[in-house]
Amino acid sequence: MKSAVENLNPTRVRLTVEVPFEELKDSLDAAYKKINQQVTVKGFRKGKIPARVIDQRFGRGAVLEEAVNDALPKFYTEAVNEADLDVLGQPEVDITELKDGDTLNFTAEVDIRPALEIPDFSGIEVEVDAVEVTDEDVDKSVEQLRERFASTSPVERAAEDGDVVTIDLEAKVDGEVLEDGIASGVSYTIGSGELLEGIDDAVKGLEAGGEATFTSELKGGSAAGKEAEVTVKVTQVAARELPELDDEFAQLASEFDTLDELKADSRKRLENMKQYDQATQAQERVLEKLLELVEVPVPEKLLEDEINTRKHNLEHHQLGQMGLDLEKYLEIQGKTAEEFDTETKDAAVKGIKTQFVLDALVKREKLNVNQEELTEHLMRRAASSGMSPDQFAQAVVEGGQVPLLVGEVARGKALAVVVEAATVKDTNGEVIDLDDEDEAAEVEAAADVAAEATEADATEADTEKTEG
Repeated sequence: MKSAVENLNPTRVRLTVEVPFEELKDSLDAAYKKINQQVTVKGFRKGKIPARVIDQRFGRGAVLEEAVNDALPKFYTEAVNEADLDVLGQPEVDITELKDGDTLNFTAEVDIRPALEIPDFSGIEVEVDAVEVTDEDVDKSVEQLRERFASTSPVERAAEDGDVVTIDLEAKVDGEVLEDGIASGVSYTIGSGELLEGIDDAVKGLEAGGEATFTSELKGGSAAGKEAEVTVKVTQVAARELPELDDEFAQLASEFDTLDELKADSRKRLENMKQYDQATQAQERVLEKLLELVEVPVPEKLLEDEINTRKHNLEHHQLGQMGLDLEKYLEIQGKTAEEFDTETKDAAVKGIKTQFVLDALVKREKLNVNQEELTEHLMRRAASSGMSPDQFAQAVVEGGQVPLLVGEVARGKALAVVVEAATVKDTNGEVIDLDDEDEAAEVEAAADVAAEATEADATEADTEKTEG
């Protein structure tokens, strides 16, 4: 077999392959054997029909077609390996010449990963928010904890802000009560904004037994997005009582003996959260700067597939779970279809560039992923998906997604290398030393940033399946 490569552009090549006919022998034998098992000829046992009889009865062309279909993937793969190409997606194959007993010639056009020049990135500088925890932040955190330990007791008065009311609901659209528009015994905290728009004004001022009717747009169910006439009846009004903020509360709500200790712990936790947010912000901004430094051509077919995948995931997964269609979603977001398409394309381009650049860094820096790192990443991904580690691991293995997870961790390590070399300052002008962070946690955070940019769950899986 002989092959040659023609570069059509930085992300696409044409392979020209010439195969001597004798190299088709194994595929021809396999074709005769397959046809033998599929047909019957009077006078011959099944599977024992001579090749000349098959040629006479069914045509040599049928045999050649079967043989070529069997052989093409093997010869294509050999040509790719010989040229050391990093291919993306499936090739477009065209048989240019097939002479029985002589030769098989074909071409294959396929997208490839572009060769990237990663410049010196040590000069990258970014600014991030300073880590500042105020007394007000601590007070708000403690107040939220206090809210969790609130008690309620029924009262015989009109409902007010902050009260917990027990209500029955009935929703009508065009005068008809919806099948899924009736609910009884619903507990609702006035002012929480957790139910329908307009319900707070409707129930405030009502005592037990009182009812009101208001109009609201339904958020879910069979008539999601439609205007409904909602009747609400209050069956009970209960006042919320918050515990006193003292040492006794600290002992009730935590492992601490005093309120001061509880507040000190709250401050420390808030600082840790803000430091994590600061590190994530640094990683995101360093990634943006890195992408600006590298010229990354994007394969058109890959971009088209990426855009379609992102749209499919939004429409059929995220919006489907919320009971919305794309049109309603855009209306809520205040976007036009053109704006949505532009944003989706921009995000897809960024995702592909992120993947290419970080993968190139993984290769250049010779970064490897060990079992401990992979297991840690799997545990985090399982937790975020709501699955047990065993369930998630089984799903990953059965779906052939192990390379996807390995890629996520490797890209996280590559991004961590760039962040370590960059200069990160906060809004107060202080240089932030991210090396003080736990290295494993830093890599995991960077892996999350890289995965979010590439939407790895949806898109990288498809790429992994089609490469090679």
